Amino acid sequence: MHAKYNLYTDLIEKHLVLEDIDPVVFYGVGNVHLQMIRSLYPKLRIVARDNVIRVLGDEEQMAIFEEAIEKLRKHVLRFNSLSDEDILDIVKGKRVKDDMPDGVLVYSMSGRAIKPRSENQQRLIEAYEKNDMVFAVGPAGTGKTYLSIALAVKALKEKTAKKIILSRPAVEAGEKLGFLPGDMKDKIDPYLQPLYDALEDMLPQVKLQDMMEKHVIQIAPLAFMRGRTLSDAVVILDEAQNTTPAQIRMFLTRMGWNTKMIITGDMTQIDLPHSQKSGLIEALHILNNVEGIGVVNLTGKDIVRHKLVTRIVNAYEAFDKEVNSEKVKS
Repeated sequence: MHAKYNLYTDLIEKHLVLEDIDPVVFYGVGNVHLQMIRSLYPKLRIVARDNVIRVLGDEEQMAIFEEAIEKLRKHVLRFNSLSDEDILDIVKGKRVKDDMPDGVLVYSMSGRAIKPRSENQQRLIEAYEKNDMVFAVGPAGTGKTYLSIALAVKALKEKTAKKIILSRPAVEAGEKLGFLPGDMKDKIDPYLQPLYDALEDMLPQVKLQDMMEKHVIQIAPLAFMRGRTLSDAVVILDEAQNTTPAQIRMFLTRMGWNTKMIITGDMTQIDLPHSQKSGLIEALHILNNVEGIGVVNLTGKDIVRHKLVTRIVNAYEAFDKEVNSEKVKS
């Protein structure tokens, strides 16, 4: 929160900057929250534009107003929502929710609590807290990537990490990147879109764009990790089943000081050529008993998407078992 002082006889003007939050959430649809705030401070002249609130008034009223605005800003930063009741409680000095309810990591842009919704998802959170490196393995829809990004966003908000670094192997499905239209960003963005989607659900669009421009949040294909040392960060490697042994070894050894790594993968969706061994399978075998590394296996019971996803996953698992059984017999 920044303030700018100008003297007008006995009045003071300040410019209060709403940092790190979405002004639309703060002001409310149709500026309803802003109108309520104005009604609560009738002696002040309040004008808002984008993320800056310009206020003119006497010093005593200004100090009270500035303190309330900062509390409201912190509330929006934490919960990504604001109600009329929240405004009244904060302005009147009543006790409001100031801590995350048990289990909640962060809040989505719609104000929905993001938290583990199954035993194995809870194990993922606990493994992250106890270890510097965690492998989260399970089928589609188990929330492994989404929860991992929520943990990273939480670390960034709480300033326990300075950066979020997200990566995926760009496995080419039938087409070579070099023959696709567009520049390099156009070519690799489709591989990384699921990571963008999760971030956009947890951070204001303007703030996310700013963080990416300042490299506070970095999203890049796995090949871009070579030669780097990743420190003071939460680093996530998604779709790790599609790494080669050499690629995942390169990635895991990028770990620097004060860094946490989360590696996610789905053994049922390996897109590598049949002759190529998955680096994730090899890494899990080699690192199975290494201290400081946690492994969490999620199953169909942890799927949090549409109920049909669970049925589809179960049907394919049954089919795979039948095929493998026939191969053994033959």
